[in-house]
Amino acid sequence: MSNKDVAAEAVTGSGKTLAFVIPVLEILLRREEKLKKTQVGAIIITPTRELAVQIDEVLSHFTKHFPQFSQILLIGGTNPVEDIEKFKEHGGNIIVATPGRLEDMFRRKADGLDLARCVKSLDVLVLDEADRLLDMGFEASINAILDFLPKQRRTGLFSATQTQEVENLVRAGLRNPVRISVKEKGVAASSTQKTPTRLENYYMICRADEKFNQLVHFLRQHKQEKHLVFFSTCACVEYYGKALESMVKNVKIMCIHGKMKHKRNRIFTEFRKLPSGILVCTDVMARGIDIPEVNWVLQYDPPRSASAFVHRCGRTARIGHVGSALVFLLPMEESYVNFLSINQKCPMQEMKPSKNVVDLLPKLKSMALADRAVFEKGMKAFVSYVQAYAKHECSLIFRVKAKRSGLCESCQRFCSFEDAKDA
Repeated sequence: MSNKDVAAEAVTGSGKTLAFVIPVLEILLRREEKLKKTQVGAIIITPTRELAVQIDEVLSHFTKHFPQFSQILLIGGTNPVEDIEKFKEHGGNIIVATPGRLEDMFRRKADGLDLARCVKSLDVLVLDEADRLLDMGFEASINAILDFLPKQRRTGLFSATQTQEVENLVRAGLRNPVRISVKEKGVAASSTQKTPTRLENYYMICRADEKFNQLVHFLRQHKQEKHLVFFSTCACVEYYGKALESMVKNVKIMCIHGKMKHKRNRIFTEFRKLPSGILVCTDVMARGIDIPEVNWVLQYDPPRSASAFVHRCGRTARIGHVGSALVFLLPMEESYVNFLSINQKCPMQEMKPSKNVVDLLPKLKSMALADRAVFEKGMKAFVSYVQAYAKHECSLIFRVKAKRSGLCESCQRFCSFEDAKDA
């Protein structure tokens, strides 16, 4: 608000969206020269479509009181030509966008839109979940977009974690920024805890052939609640989503991952409105997404990076609510608990595996034998899981060589990892 660039870091679920939406509107309201329909005063860039949709909704709560401002959402999965026509017809004083689509719009002069000319009046640029923007490989797009924007602007970087890549972006895109680090009430200023204080964090140690049984047992015991279940790959989401549908009855089960093109927005919107249900997902849902009343975040696979673990957990216990998270670990992975406690200041307590759990693996096997599509999904899931496991940043804990052979849950036979890759 005092015309300085900002690099803000705050624990996930603390309300960063309002921290930039409100000042953006205040700054635009203070302009001496009012914005014309196609003049862009503010751009908010965020890594995923779901987060962009969410920010656009929050923004619309405010802009309905200020009809002089037009806003537009530019994300993948929609027709870019329709976006251009919408911009020309209704304007876009405030743009909420994902990097790929925004860069594409800057380069579409042949379609009758010169966005580079429209942004000459830009006052504010916001990069939300800045570390994730770079982590997802958008660095080239971000740099291309920055080249189109005027240098005289206010820039804000908002993130739950500040990485070295974010530091590089701060140096490149911000002028002498004010650094803001927000802690929760009751947490010492010296504390670096990155998860909400109202979050109950658990881990469960169980063998590979017990994991699925324990997950299904847990979900059956908590049918009336709302859960996110994280897997490491898109193929795992496809396979386990299908498996859970047949194992957990009378519960709405939905799947979402990054390779979905047109269904993602509908699934996300529908799940947010559900009073209870299960969303099977990849890390596309790990950042900034605000789904009301999530009771449990279940991590079937630990994420590739420790910071992603914190962001997954942050989908519950948001804005002062209570919530719980549970990660399933193999016996050889138990040291991950101590690693998270030190590396992410994320203490966890053990939850013992339930006893006398029904063995569902024979049922999975019969599903695969009866339906070729299920068998194929299982094969793809297993191969992608192995490949993701091999790329884990904590390779000292998640050792591929120590897991040289493992139970292939799609076909119930022991496969070496080389066999899985060949398959």
